[in-house]
Amino acid sequence: MESLTAELYPKPPFDFGLTAGSHTYFRGTYGADMLEDGDYRRLLNIDGRLVLAHVRSTGTTNEPALMVTAQGPQVSGKDLAAVSDLMAWNLGIDADMGGFYQSVKGEPVLESVTSQLYGLHPTRAVSVFEAMVLAILGQQIAAAVARIVRTLLIETYGQTLGVDGKTYHCFPTPATLLEAGIDGLRKMKLSQRKAEYVLGIAQEIEDGALDLEALKHSTDEEVVARVTRLRGVGHWTAHWLLIRALSRTDAFPSGDLALKRVVSQLYFNGRILGDREVEEFSVRWSPYRSYAIVYMFAADRQGLIAPVDQIRR
Repeated sequence: MESLTAELYPKPPFDFGLTAGSHTYFRGTYGADMLEDGDYRRLLNIDGRLVLAHVRSTGTTNEPALMVTAQGPQVSGKDLAAVSDLMAWNLGIDADMGGFYQSVKGEPVLESVTSQLYGLHPTRAVSVFEAMVLAILGQQIAAAVARIVRTLLIETYGQTLGVDGKTYHCFPTPATLLEAGIDGLRKMKLSQRKAEYVLGIAQEIEDGALDLEALKHSTDEEVVARVTRLRGVGHWTAHWLLIRALSRTDAFPSGDLALKRVVSQLYFNGRILGDREVEEFSVRWSPYRSYAIVYMFAADRQGLIAPVDQIRR
């Protein structure tokens, strides 16, 4: 097993522990992502070959620096460059948080949240396909159930590489999921319809009719228009794709039940909100609604925030 290293320099402020931790939902391991003893790891498929990426912090929040290691059989300089690019994207090191921080000054909830999570950068999926599949898996089910389905899918159909006594899993490719078929995906606890949605998208990719990565060059409106033509993809999935795969700053999946719960608890004393109501309320965070969502969810998962009336006391 060989390894090569390179350095990355995120745009400050950048808190590596918070940012990498958010990839694992602050659980240490979540799906294909692992953070252990300050070492973020992710198994990548680089042109058909498996390479384990390691990322560690060698700087501070205000003067950030990262060491990236590409590890695997016969790792090349080309592999290292690809791993560095993917990890830079994955950890959102180029995100400019200054405008968002300035925009929430005086806003009692998010000003408190940003002070506690200072340096958290919004993370991104390694591929648009991965983000699309995970969004479909998460449609209309509880987060705990989605976590189980995600883990089963990755551990069953993702390629594996053993390093230092541990087995790492890649996210499955479209071809692998097509080979699994409806029956294989149903065994992963996907519903019949979700299995059909995933396989329909995978088939379009394999046929060359759909290039999800090309969406990175489209406007938000163009992305929503294109992906909602796909079977099983609606407004909710399209906007999570904008956030998790395309790094857009102002997406807002208004129908998200968890999002509505968090906003209602923080701002409306627990009163249940409708989609239109929460959408209208979210305008106060524009053009950084995606960042507001990332921060509210991160704070909620760590139990860091209180309703607005408690903050004001």
